[in-house]
Amino acid sequence: MGHDLDSKALALLRRLTGDPAAAFRPEQLEAIAALAGERGRVLLVQRTGWGKSVVYFIATRLLRDRGLGPTLLVSPLLALMRNQIEAAERLGVRAATINSSNRDEWAGVEEQIDADEVDVLLISPERLANQQFRSEVLPVIGRRSGLLVIDEAHCISDWGHDFRPDYRRLVRVLGLLPAGVPVLCCTATANDRVLADVTAQLGADFVPVRGPLARSGLRLHALDKPSQAERLVWLASVIEELPGTGIVYCLTVADTGRVAAWLRSQGIDARAYSGEDDNEYRRAVEQDLLANRVKVVVATSALGMGFDKPDLAFVIHYQSPGSPVAYYQQVGRAGRALTESWGILLRGVEDTDIQDYFIGAAFPPAGLAERTVDLLESRAASMTTREILAGVNVTQGRLENLLKVLEVEGAVERDGRGWLRTLAPWSYDHGRVTSVTALRRAEQEQMRGYISTDECRMRLLRGYLDDDDPEPCGLCDNCAGQSLDRAFDPAVVQQAVNFLRKSERVIEPRRQFPDGKRIAVDNRLEEGRSLAVWGDGGWGRLVRRGKQQDGRFDEQIIAAARDLIRNRWRPDPAPGWVAYVPSLRRPELVRDFAHRLAQALGLACTDAVVKVSDTEPQKTMQNSQQQYRNIKDAFEIAGEVPSGPVLLVDDMVDSRWTLTVVGLLLRDAGTGPVLPFALADTAGRSAR
Repeated sequence: MGHDLDSKALALLRRLTGDPAAAFRPEQLEAIAALAGERGRVLLVQRTGWGKSVVYFIATRLLRDRGLGPTLLVSPLLALMRNQIEAAERLGVRAATINSSNRDEWAGVEEQIDADEVDVLLISPERLANQQFRSEVLPVIGRRSGLLVIDEAHCISDWGHDFRPDYRRLVRVLGLLPAGVPVLCCTATANDRVLADVTAQLGADFVPVRGPLARSGLRLHALDKPSQAERLVWLASVIEELPGTGIVYCLTVADTGRVAAWLRSQGIDARAYSGEDDNEYRRAVEQDLLANRVKVVVATSALGMGFDKPDLAFVIHYQSPGSPVAYYQQVGRAGRALTESWGILLRGVEDTDIQDYFIGAAFPPAGLAERTVDLLESRAASMTTREILAGVNVTQGRLENLLKVLEVEGAVERDGRGWLRTLAPWSYDHGRVTSVTALRRAEQEQMRGYISTDECRMRLLRGYLDDDDPEPCGLCDNCAGQSLDRAFDPAVVQQAVNFLRKSERVIEPRRQFPDGKRIAVDNRLEEGRSLAVWGDGGWGRLVRRGKQQDGRFDEQIIAAARDLIRNRWRPDPAPGWVAYVPSLRRPELVRDFAHRLAQALGLACTDAVVKVSDTEPQKTMQNSQQQYRNIKDAFEIAGEVPSGPVLLVDDMVDSRWTLTVVGLLLRDAGTGPVLPFALADTAGRSAR
């Protein structure tokens, strides 16, 4: 049996790779034998590019050839699913997927499953949250499954950098499997703590197969470059010289667009990529990168787990990730099949602020979780998400994640389109949240240590991931005594500063009230503009200084706002006068700015809007219901107003409700179109 399995597995490997001389890497065949021969449970921890998919696709083919059921493969990202389906086809493995991008194919896939015409069903962990899938499709797969594969298994653990609540449902999936069904858990980014947590949740009968994390030929470098402008100039200079194609990782969606646009302005073919892009665009970008039709993709972590391009020549980080595990996973995309590749980390002045934001958002505060549970407990009927938002001050995205966590913990359950409190006892796990947050802070400090170290970077990085090796890599900047730092002409850096200062944002008009009632088309605000993003490398930092330190906005800000309005935005119809959003707490800040801007534009500015009641700061209101309720009765119009188009000025814009409420009052008072303008957009960051 053993020799027969080995020879069949080797033949399948050569068919998969198209190489008649291909041989297994150390421990690949052993893992296949444990699954297909012994039908055991394997926890596979191997570096990026080692070939984990080889193990589960060959094991699937061997099990199916013996008449066993299909493989259920849980995979976290669409990009990963696409690569896996293409690899499966080379083995004659019939793969299908049920995910958010192919809803019109679900019924057909379910019919194929019933007819036993699917060898591998790929699903996202989020599918496990769907009641219909859990009740109708999952039991069928569970009863007949020949193999369960959990890819990126570190997502099960909230000690990991990429915890996903839906992965916790896999414990229930294991309970559906008949005795003797093999299980494979795969990850490239699990340290000892994460592995212990995964094993504790899934069961102690997993056999660990763990290999070294070192990557031959990967040249690790790190540079401290606080200024965004200097980083942009450095990127354009270095990417132009690097051979091959690569990825630049950013911490936020906004930065992917900004960096890609800069590189294109410097003659480098660059595309932005994030989870906010539609599926068709993302797939096109992936294919262009795989085919070397684009020099560089500037991406968030959405282009991460499982994206397989063996000849990727470089991975550069525009900002530092918050943990060594996240960094290793991303930099490990480089050079899987190359003798030399580059992994370069740049540290910026904004990194800590962005990392702190993500650390703070990782867990819902205790009070928020308890208020949500209490609210549901107080109602006899189920509540929709919109109804919960009206009673709890939380963003919609954060509430959806909280409800998902509470559902996995058994505190709440879905009831059609609403939510109910269950009968199960529940309490907030303060200890776990405190411990995991402390770990995040320690990982943040480890990344600072990685950047500032004068020791071997690969050895230090592997040590952080519990993969100690006393030997230095000999390739990193510290081992080789080489640095990629370089000086630039101040005029070139100023060009990047000027570019950043032209990264204004569109203020989209609100089209409906929080209760779903439409805002009449004739009363809606026009499309507006904000000069900057709060704290960015263009005007954002000067705006922040004016608001938080000086108490008055610099004359440069007035000139920049005038230039944007007159020369780049050029709204149609053009404003005939200026109004502003008043404040009771800092009455002069926006008033002074609005009058000075009006003078620069050659327009009159009136004190037409009056704030009649003090309100909580809008930045403390987390969703539309709360934001609208906070300010809907806070303003009035004093006297008659001019009838022409009006430029409505505020210093900050986030939810757009303040501008919307004041704009509606102005329209009701008889003005023309309302054109909103703000100095900075402070909307929350998006990481994917």
